[in-house]
Amino acid sequence: MPTYDYECRECGHLWELFQQMKDNPKRKCPECGRLRAKRLIGPGAGIIFKGSGFYQTDYRSQSYKDDAKADQQAQKSESEKSSSDSSSSKSDSKSDSKSKSDSGSSSSSSDSSDS
Repeated sequence: MPTYDYECRECGHLWELFQQMKDNPKRKCPECGRLRAKRLIGPGAGIIFKGSGFYQTDYRSQSYKDDAKADQQAQKSESEKSSSDSSSSKSDSKSDSKSKSDSGSSSSSSDSSDS
């Protein structure tokens, strides 16, 4: 139910009244008691969406969206760069460990054939 603003045209008293939309406007002023009250047209209230289906960023300006997109792309390229660096260092360490294990296994096999 909305809250309506009223003003008495006789005494100038301003007040708010919480009433249903289908209710008729009140005419009697609570201050002076005369039938000179008028319902005012107010600015209304901002709509606030709540729940999992709505996001603050849905209603951002175009410049904000463009800046956010540029930041996101910069972060993505940085993460790809760091992941490729770490994957190449991992493959280097794997090849080092393979060569060490291969040389160790070949020497043990040659030792067993000598005896």
